[in-house]
Amino acid sequence: MTAPDDLPPASPAPDLDVPPAVAAHEVVQPLSVAALFLATFVVATCGLIYELVAAAMGSYLLGDSITQFSLVIGLYLSAMGLGSYLSKYVQGDLLVRFIRIEILVGLVGGLSALLLLLAHAFLGSVRPVLFGLVLVVGTLVGLEIPLLMRVLKDRVAFADLVARVLAFDYLGALAASLLFPLLLVPALGLPRTALLFGILNGLVGLALTRVFAERLGGRGRVLAVEALLVTGLLGAAFVGTNQVELVAERALYDAPVLFKKKSPYQTVVVTRWRDDVRLWLDGHLQFSSKDEHRYHEALVHPAVAAVRGEPKAALVLGGGDGLGLRELLRYPTLERVTLVDLDPIMLELFSTDPTLVGLNQGAYADPRVTVVNTDAMTWLEEHDDVFDLVVIDLPDPRNFSLGKLYSYEFYRLVRRHLAERGALVVQSTSPFGAPRAFWCVVKTIADAGYDVHPYHAHVPSFGDWGYVLALPRPPVPLEPGDGPPRRPAPTRLPEAVRGKLRFLDDDVLRALFVFPPDMAPPAGLEVNRLSDQVLVRYHEEDWSRAD
Repeated sequence: MTAPDDLPPASPAPDLDVPPAVAAHEVVQPLSVAALFLATFVVATCGLIYELVAAAMGSYLLGDSITQFSLVIGLYLSAMGLGSYLSKYVQGDLLVRFIRIEILVGLVGGLSALLLLLAHAFLGSVRPVLFGLVLVVGTLVGLEIPLLMRVLKDRVAFADLVARVLAFDYLGALAASLLFPLLLVPALGLPRTALLFGILNGLVGLALTRVFAERLGGRGRVLAVEALLVTGLLGAAFVGTNQVELVAERALYDAPVLFKKKSPYQTVVVTRWRDDVRLWLDGHLQFSSKDEHRYHEALVHPAVAAVRGEPKAALVLGGGDGLGLRELLRYPTLERVTLVDLDPIMLELFSTDPTLVGLNQGAYADPRVTVVNTDAMTWLEEHDDVFDLVVIDLPDPRNFSLGKLYSYEFYRLVRRHLAERGALVVQSTSPFGAPRAFWCVVKTIADAGYDVHPYHAHVPSFGDWGYVLALPRPPVPLEPGDGPPRRPAPTRLPEAVRGKLRFLDDDVLRALFVFPPDMAPPAGLEVNRLSDQVLVRYHEEDWSRAD
C-alpha cells in the first residue's frame, strides 16, 4: 500500500554522531542556503582551476601537451568519482566536514604548482608528484558536492536542489575555463593562479564559519582558526612566489638567472656562470655560449655550400636567438633574410641585451634582416616568397604544437618557398640520444619530396646532434635515367667562410655526413603527419630511455 502523494515526506534519520541539539537546530535562513549554493560555485571554479594548473604544469615540465592534459583530466575525473563514492561513508556533522574539506582543498590545490616546480628541480621526477596531487585534489573536490547536497537535502526540494547545485557547478566550470587562459595565466602565471584560488577556498571556509557561527558553536571557532592559518600560509606563498621559484631555478639551472620572462608561448630563461651564458626555453637548454659555434656553424654552412650558386635570399624559421643569423650574415652576396619566430620576447632580448647582442654580433641590426613574429606554418601559408636557402632552427618536437612543424605537410609547404637550386636544413634532435625521432624526421622530409643528406656534429652541451640537409627533388623522370642526377652532399665550404670558422673546415664538413654502424636508421619508422604525430611519441620515448 502506497502513501498518498499529499503526505509530508518522512523525516530522514539523523547522522548517528550528530548531537540531538545540533540536529534540531538546522539552519533555515535563506542567507545560509544562498551561502551554500555560492560555495558550490566556488568549489566548481576552484576545482577546475586546479585541474587546468596541473595539466598545464605537466605539459610545461614533461612536454606532449595532449598526453599530459588527457592523463590529468582522466585521473582528475576518476578521483572525483572516487570522492563522490567515498562521501557516503562520511558521517557526523556534515557542515563541519564540508568546511574542513574546503580548507584542505585550498591548501593542497593552492600549493600544487609550487610543489611541482620544486619536485622538478630537486627530485628530477615530476610524474609521481603530479598524479598524486591530482588524485588528492580530485578526491577532495569529489567529496564536496555530495556533502553539500546532503546538508541541503532537507531544506530544498529535491528537484530544485539538483537543478541549482548542478547549475552552479557548471557555471563555476565555465567561469574557470574562461578566466584561466584569458586573464589568470597571462597576468599571474601558474603558481600564483593556484595560490589565488587556494586563498579563495580558505576565505569561503572562513565565511561559512561566520554565516553558521551559531550553528557550529565552538567547532566554528576551531574551523575559523584553521581557515585563517591556511589562508595566511597561502598568502605568504603568493607574496614569496618569486623567492620559491628562484630556489627551484638555482637547483634546476645550477647557475645564476640573468633573465626570466613568461610569454604566452614559453618561459624564457638566460643563465650565466662565469663566461658561460645559456638559454633555456621551458626548462630545456637551447645553447651554451661555450660551444654554440659548433651547433650553428654545422647548422648553416653545409646548407649554404649545397646551394647551386651564391644564395641571395634566406628564410629562417625559429632561431630567435640570432645566432644562426650571425652565421648567415657572413655571406656578402646574401641580400635579404626573413626570420620568422613566434615569440617577440626573443627578439626583444637578443636585440637589446648587451651580452646577448655580443653573442649574435648584432645580427638584428643588419639592414638585410626582416623579423616577423608569428607561427611559422601560418606565415608559409600566407606568403609566396621564394628563397635560395631555408634554415629551420626550432626546438625539439616535445609536444604537438612543435610536432606540427616537423610534419610531412609542413615540409611540403616549405617546398613551395624553396628555389630549385636551393637547400633546406632542419635541426633534428640527437641521432644517438633519440634515434627513432631523428630518423623519423629524415624519413618525413624525404617523403615530402626532397633528396635528404642526414648529418651530425658533436656539441659538448648536447652530445651528438643531428641535422637534415634537404635538396629539392627533381620531377620524376618519364624514362629511367631521364632528369638531373641526385644532388650530392657538399664536400667543400664556400669561399666566403673558408678558414674563418672555429669548428668547420673541409675535412670536418665531409666527416659530418658519416654515421657509424651503431647509429644506423631503425626499421619500421612511420612518417610524421599532422593527423598522426608519431614523432612526438618517438621523441618522448627515446629521451625517456636515454635518461
